Amino acid sequence: MANVYHRHIGPFSATMLIAGSMVGSGIFIVPAEMIRTGGTGSFLLLAWGLTAALTLLGAHAYGELAGMFPQAGGQFVYLKESYGRLVAFLYGWTTFLIIETGALAAVTMAFGKFLGMFLPGVNEARFLVGPLEVRALEVVPGIVVGPYHLGLTPARLVAIAVILLLSALNARGGRLGIWIQNVFTVAKLGSLAGLILVGLLVTAPAHPSGAVIPPGPALPFLAALLVVQSGSLFSSDSWNSVTFIAAEIREPRRSIPLALLVAPLLVLGLYLLANAVYLRVLGPAGIASAPGDRVGTATLHALFGPAGSSAMALAILVSTFGCANGLVLAGSRLYQAMASEGLFFPMAARLNSAGVPARALGFQAAWACLLTLTGNYAQLLEFSMAAATLFYVLTVAGIFVLRRTRPTLERPVRIFAYPLPPLLYLAGALAFMAALLIYRPSFTWPGMVLVLLGVPVYLVSFRRG
Repeated sequence: MANVYHRHIGPFSATMLIAGSMVGSGIFIVPAEMIRTGGTGSFLLLAWGLTAALTLLGAHAYGELAGMFPQAGGQFVYLKESYGRLVAFLYGWTTFLIIETGALAAVTMAFGKFLGMFLPGVNEARFLVGPLEVRALEVVPGIVVGPYHLGLTPARLVAIAVILLLSALNARGGRLGIWIQNVFTVAKLGSLAGLILVGLLVTAPAHPSGAVIPPGPALPFLAALLVVQSGSLFSSDSWNSVTFIAAEIREPRRSIPLALLVAPLLVLGLYLLANAVYLRVLGPAGIASAPGDRVGTATLHALFGPAGSSAMALAILVSTFGCANGLVLAGSRLYQAMASEGLFFPMAARLNSAGVPARALGFQAAWACLLTLTGNYAQLLEFSMAAATLFYVLTVAGIFVLRRTRPTLERPVRIFAYPLPPLLYLAGALAFMAALLIYRPSFTWPGMVLVLLGVPVYLVSFRRG
């Protein structure tokens, strides 16, 4: 059996993979913290506008790279071609440790928590095994890791079941994984569009007079605008997932750049409209004080009462399940590409009889399941945001490197108005990282340390491939 992927994914499915991986539960939750930080509705919309600009600039830049290297592994390959094996390994190492698997743990835990609205026994309050308490550790002044409540709760058990189920289904064949992705992405985009439609058409309730936004951190305007990107960028992340499965896409040099344009435009357009609906229905104070930060739920509850809350919970279940499938499907291809280069467990390089990396799926599932047991996966994601942005910056900067070192390499898609779009992206992303370093060091340094820990691992285990 040849260890070769089958090209069975068209442009529609490639677009649905990106859109489905981008939309999880964040758009229904993170606006609360964003508006507490910024204080006004105009700030909220401006912050999402900045997120849209950065994401679209980054995705446009990736279009050129995708046309040059239409191989499994995507961003991993771009970094290897630009900087060599060490930087590529550090990206894969960090993605496996916290970026992709941490997102998978968080999304499936959100699924478990919202399932608890229909099945009250599914919750985080009762431990089936444990807990083992791991106290918070102040590594250096101001930077705390933990606490962790290690153990198994009903909600975590559901999250683990979803991870294992989706991994098993994807191991049966790429076509099945893509079919699941298409169905759930269409359903979730329809749900989000439905929320927007009813929010714009149904008469909004009057906002309570004298409502006050709960005080957030006192930050200068520009700093606040950059800091809140940690939430909105996370809610818009995984747009690069389609590059991981390039070896399975028909006409990848055309389909991937097209999907990288269409999907982020569609998703971020819906995100901006959703936030406009939140402001219309709840007002800034209502968003900031939404119970449990569940802004989407509070919006439909304000319009339709308890039935609206249930409808929103069902929509989030669909959204998170589809998002988890996209993460499972795409992430496994990255680890298979790493293994093929001698930078991951060798057995993960093999494809099964269905033409999918079943062993890579297994490694990914095992680690993501372990992360669900920590009880503080949200902190892991905070750590990962700066690290993920670092690799986005390196990848986009790699365009300049490759234009100098590989000038004759075929580029089916070239960046429009080069070099302005990648320069604008780098300026915005570096400003975001600088704001985190200054105002949110506890979000930043642990992630960077995890990246650096990969250096000795590479030197000891993988340097010779």
